[in-house]
Amino acid sequence: MNARLIDLSHTVEDGMITYRGLPAPVICDFWSREYSQQFYAADTAFHIGKIEMVANTGTYVDAPFHRFADGKDLSELDLASLANLDCIVIRATTRAITRAAFANCDARGKAILVHTGWDAHWRTDQYFEGHPFLTDDAAQFLVDAGATLVGIDSLNIDDTADKRRPAHTILLRAGIPIAEHLCNLGAVPERGARFFAVPVKVKGLGTFPVRAFAIT
Repeated sequence: MNARLIDLSHTVEDGMITYRGLPAPVICDFWSREYSQQFYAADTAFHIGKIEMVANTGTYVDAPFHRFADGKDLSELDLASLANLDCIVIRATTRAITRAAFANCDARGKAILVHTGWDAHWRTDQYFEGHPFLTDDAAQFLVDAGATLVGIDSLNIDDTADKRRPAHTILLRAGIPIAEHLCNLGAVPERGARFFAVPVKVKGLGTFPVRAFAIT
């Protein structure tokens, strides 16, 4: 009864840029309330909205299919890999986050959430430049340690200058979903919270926005 819910998701808004080079979402009416009134009784109206967006919009989860054609897509992800996960929050202080940041972390069966504070730059030019990321040795460490999900409050879990995308490759090859563009991780304790980041169950997609949150 005393549980606290902490929202870890950015709001998706019309015209918002999540990642340079990808289009912003377009959010509009399909049916306005005024239009709908012709189909209903007097004083009865409904709104039906329409959204057009790429899958990598706002706070989202990557499934293995995002990187690998034979990997699990969103519809095939087990809920146990996305919801009600015991989580550990790692407070990172360097741009390149190596395995040393996780040295005292018992990751097995847990969501590992990397708090860099980069979400403070959301919707500014700074957000796209010099963001924190996981090195390949950090990603491999988390695979070997048995992490269930890995998340970060940054533009990308990889250094976007590295076209190999090693963190995505290593984690998704191991079947570990990735949550990117998280926010408000500073409000989540380092131990003891439960984490949720569940996307829509879509066949044939490897990425989709989530309403990520923690319960403490």
